[in-house]
Amino acid sequence: MKRSNEIIPNDNVLRYYFYFMQERMNIFWRKCEGKEVLTQDPILREYKFTNVYRACDRVSQYLIRDVIYKDIELYTPEDVILRVLVFKIFNKIETWEYLLKEYGDITMNHFDVDRISYLLLLRRNNFPVFNNAYMMTGSDRKYDYLKFKHEKWLTMVEKEFIGDGIIYKVLKAKTLEEVFNLLECCTFIGGFLAYQYAIDFNYTPYVNFSENSFVKAGIGAIRGIKKCFISYGRNYEDAIFYIQQHLDELRKRYGYDNFKPLPGHEPTLIDLQNCFCETDKFLRVKMPELQIDNVRIKQHYKPTFGEMKYLFPDKWGINDKINGLCSQKNTKELTLF
Repeated sequence: MKRSNEIIPNDNVLRYYFYFMQERMNIFWRKCEGKEVLTQDPILREYKFTNVYRACDRVSQYLIRDVIYKDIELYTPEDVILRVLVFKIFNKIETWEYLLKEYGDITMNHFDVDRISYLLLLRRNNFPVFNNAYMMTGSDRKYDYLKFKHEKWLTMVEKEFIGDGIIYKVLKAKTLEEVFNLLECCTFIGGFLAYQYAIDFNYTPYVNFSENSFVKAGIGAIRGIKKCFISYGRNYEDAIFYIQQHLDELRKRYGYDNFKPLPGHEPTLIDLQNCFCETDKFLRVKMPELQIDNVRIKQHYKPTFGEMKYLFPDKWGINDKINGLCSQKNTKELTLF
């Protein structure tokens, strides 16, 4: 691949990025409309792909609705940020609900690492406590005196995030990048997780920055960028900013300008970053000759049953526009989620 400061799209490949974005969003809207056949694309039918908008995915929706905004008046800003971090470390709804039942609310004044660790030790005998969406290694030797991964992570939260005052610095940060830098300094939290957690904090009313002000490319997005560009600029983030700055122009160039966004809310840098990761997965099947590292998609689609009533951060100003438009209900298996 040619490397320079220039940004040169690989048109034959990048077009699939915009195809994926439009068709995956069409699937979202078709499901809202109660359609049974959601897509004719065999790849999108067979494999699991996240939503175009990160905030639309099931775990993010639970975070926004049930961890952040439910009874928010009962919690301090520090409590809310701590709750977001603990939820996201495990990133598993079942683990969070288990802790609420067996331990109670997690707050600054009610955060007993030994007790929580013991409860999770009991849980892990029969159920996984971590979601496999992120690689949570817990391999830094600083906490080698602890046996279990969940103990190490919770101790890091207690000693560094709370004890060293990072939680207060996050709330006083002046930019999204500053939040990212604070998190990246924590043991176990590398660049990818620091960016994901920064976005999660930004869903709260207490961290307020534009999602278009900063982005960090993850490993999956980097694979997608390498496939979609002949030259991607000085760094991978340049390619994501390029997409954001030329979104309408590129949609028209590739013939996918019928994209229907969330009302009044175009995809932001975090969504565009995620779409590069999903496009990489799509291309593993569509164009297997573009092999970069992973060669197969690991997760097949499994339908999720139950109703999803969408809620977004109040600051987005779209909840009143979306009310009644974005409720999805699965009572039987559909073609695709």
